[in-house]
This record gives sequence, C-alpha cells and structure tokens, in this order.
Amino acid sequence: MKQERRKKVNEVTREYVRAYPKSLSDSGKATRINTLKTLKVLFRDFLGKPEVVETFKFPKQVFKPKIISTKAELRKFYEAIDSLKEKALFLMYASSGLRRMEILGLKRMDIDFEKRMIKPKAHSGETKKMWISFFNKETEESLTRYIASRKDDNLKLFPFANSRSHKLWNSAREKIGLNITPQRLREWFCVEMTNLGVPDRYIDAFCGRTPKSVLAKHYNDYSPKLRQIYDKANLKVLV
Repeated sequence: MKQERRKKVNEVTREYVRAYPKSLSDSGKATRINTLKTLKVLFRDFLGKPEVVETFKFPKQVFKPKIISTKAELRKFYEAIDSLKEKALFLMYASSGLRRMEILGLKRMDIDFEKRMIKPKAHSGETKKMWISFFNKETEESLTRYIASRKDDNLKLFPFANSRSHKLWNSAREKIGLNITPQRLREWFCVEMTNLGVPDRYIDAFCGRTPKSVLAKHYNDYSPKLRQIYDKANLKVLV
C-alpha cells in the first residue's frame, strides 16, 4: 500500500485531525480523547488554525468514587498468594504507601532493617517526589522469611523479569476474584493511615507527595517525626 504523503499545516482538515486518534487502535478510549485534547490546543493556540478544532466536543467526566478494599479482602487476597516473594511484596505496598515502580526498583541497600525504613530511588522528573517511608512488623517478618529463602546474589530486593512484573498476583486474582493492585494498596494505605489519625501532610510525605520546597523548609520538623508518627499509628494489614 502506498504510504500517504505527510500533510503541511495549511493542508490539514477537520476530518483529518478527527481520524488520527482512531488510528491508535491499541490505545484505550481515554488515550484517544487525551490525544484529541492535545491536538485541539496545538492547532488552536500554536498553529493558528482554530477552525480545524473548533467543533471538537468532549463528554463530561463523571466522578467515580474510589472503592477501597477492606482488611478482610486484603487478608483473603494475601492468603491466596503462593510465593514468599509476592507475599512480602504485597505487604511492602500495603504498609509503605509507595508507588509500584518505587518498590520494584528497590535494592537491598535501600532498606534500613533496624529502623524498618525505606528510601526509594529519587525520580528524575519533576512531577513525582520521594522522601522516606517505613514498613510495619508484619512486613518485616514476611520480608525476613523471603530474604532467607533466596539463593541468588541479585542486589534488587524484588527481582522480576519485565514481563512478570506486570502480572503480579494474577494467580490470586483468578482464585478469589478480587482485583487488588499496587495502586489499590497505596490508596488503602492513605485511607487507613487517615483513620488511624495520621495528619495528611505526613501521609503525603510517606507517599512521596510532599514538594521539595516544603521538605527543604520543614526538614527539621519532618525528619525526626516520621518514624515516630508511623510507629504510633501501629498500622496493621492482616489483623
């Protein structure tokens, strides 16, 4: 098939722009809508062709409240996980509030076992921050069993092949029909810590949502208190 010649800006029509997102067949609906929104800003504000995109309309987004898993569901899901590694990984997510790749990227030296403290690798971008977080005694026990079972010298705390890391806990999902993911465990952590009386600013710090400017200004306030606040909350995942 002959490849279509690239159009110049002055040749682009409304129909041509509308057809482009449809070509992204492997992408979801949200991705196609976001692509159209980007094109609308591009042609309207930067290329001086507002007539190409002026009729674009987008459906209003309906607010969907997040469904937070219960402790009973977390316990049931945990018990359905087969391997020591994935059990320890599950508890690390649930008790730290860190992001999926922050945990998967951890190396053994990023963990202070004496303080039960995690220092994830810093993000190179500006949209996500990091600080420090902690894990509870349940996780400590599970993590200790998992590490003792390892026979390799890989520095990564949770080494996975790239393809396998996207299929975490699939077996447990199929067994019991619950869809629990690292993101849902992060959300559960935030809600549970709120229920335990932890102020939002400290939950944000545990989850890496505290701006660098705030940390720089209040370092002496945050640093010594985080461990004390975490321990006082006495977070439990399975009981």
